[in-house]
Amino acid sequence: MQTLVRRIPVGKQVMDAILELVRSTRPGAVGDELDSLINWGPGPRASQALMVTSRARALLRGRLEPSVDDVLALAEPVLQHRMQLSLIALTQEQRITVRDVIAARKKRLG
Repeated sequence: MQTLVRRIPVGKQVMDAILELVRSTRPGAVGDELDSLINWGPGPRASQALMVTSRARALLRGRLEPSVDDVLALAEPVLQHRMQLSLIALTQEQRITVRDVIAARKKRLG
């Protein structure tokens, strides 16, 4: 199954969504108020993990190609432990979490 999952083709739209999402969760990538709250973000292996899990999810659902919806559905579990917020984010009155940042970045994709 692992070999099959890795052989599933990934379309350009899905690859672009993965790259945009992962890059947008790095400090200074977007230029909005959340950027200053990200201490460090996911690296290249996060993109690889998101691609493999998106392929697996598609296969488990009977599809031979992942969609952007697969990427969005798996973004939080794949990315949340691969980033850290700044002390400012943790001490604000309305505490911002890693999940909040990922949710905001997912909205940018659709």
